Amino acid sequence: MTDSRLRAILLMGPTASGKTAAALHLARALPVEIISVDSALVYRDMDIGTAKPSPAELSACPHHLIDIISPEEAYSAARFRADALRLIGEISARGRIPLLAGGTMLYFKALLEGLSDLPQADASLRAGIEAQAATQGWPALHAELARLDADAAARLNPNDAQRIQRALEIVRVTGRPLAESYARKEEAGPAVDYLLLALAPSDRSVLHARIAQRFDAMLAAGFEDEVRHLRTQYRLDLDMTSMRCVGYRQMWEYLDGDIDAAGLHFKGIAATRQLAKRQLTWLRQFRESWSGLQEFDCLDPQHVRQIEDAAKVWLGE
Repeated sequence: MTDSRLRAILLMGPTASGKTAAALHLARALPVEIISVDSALVYRDMDIGTAKPSPAELSACPHHLIDIISPEEAYSAARFRADALRLIGEISARGRIPLLAGGTMLYFKALLEGLSDLPQADASLRAGIEAQAATQGWPALHAELARLDADAAARLNPNDAQRIQRALEIVRVTGRPLAESYARKEEAGPAVDYLLLALAPSDRSVLHARIAQRFDAMLAAGFEDEVRHLRTQYRLDLDMTSMRCVGYRQMWEYLDGDIDAAGLHFKGIAATRQLAKRQLTWLRQFRESWSGLQEFDCLDPQHVRQIEDAAKVWLGE
């Protein structure tokens, strides 16, 4: 590492792997400020179902990218990357260490690898595509995409309205195949040296047990009342990004009477387990593509101390 480069620690892992506890331990050992890498913690008033750090935990050291938008708004990987790079610079300028901790793996990927240089959504073009679909049907739009970009169309179901719409929009705006647009990266950000740390369980069944215990604890803490409040406080629906968060969709279905309490319990835990599975799949991909990624068994009683030691060695302490 050179003095001209910024430095930051990344701590990633699946849900219920103990990232918050590990990050707070590092905050007691090192002069860090925590940047949340979590697509759910950005939302205000979504506390219980997101396992948001408690007020005491948040006050233990500076936290960023928590409670920054309304549940009615959307937050993207592109916005996260811009926010994170800005904060890395600001925290470093204060002589402190940015610690980016969370489980939204797409955000980590966006930060380290950049984002595809895709055009912004075009409202008029999108309206035209929707009008065309209303008269011709999405399979007809899929056929048009196949003529323009056969490879992109082959990966999409003829009735996948959202993805067909976006693919057609990109191809029409850029005049390029979708794969070529995704391959074009946006301008690189500032040079940053990252210490890559990951938590993963040696026994997935133990992680599943933790997930079930956490969901039960959320229900006992008033998760139902939290979602009832959200539904009265904000203009929300199930298509919004905030309500697609694990647990919230299932609670919404319960409040609508679509599932009973047993169904809520089963589906909420199952959805969280699926999230953990996806996160571990991301980690496996990162292990293959990112050199220097250090992985720690979150079930090892010494894993927090091991993470602290790795950070201190990297920092030269």
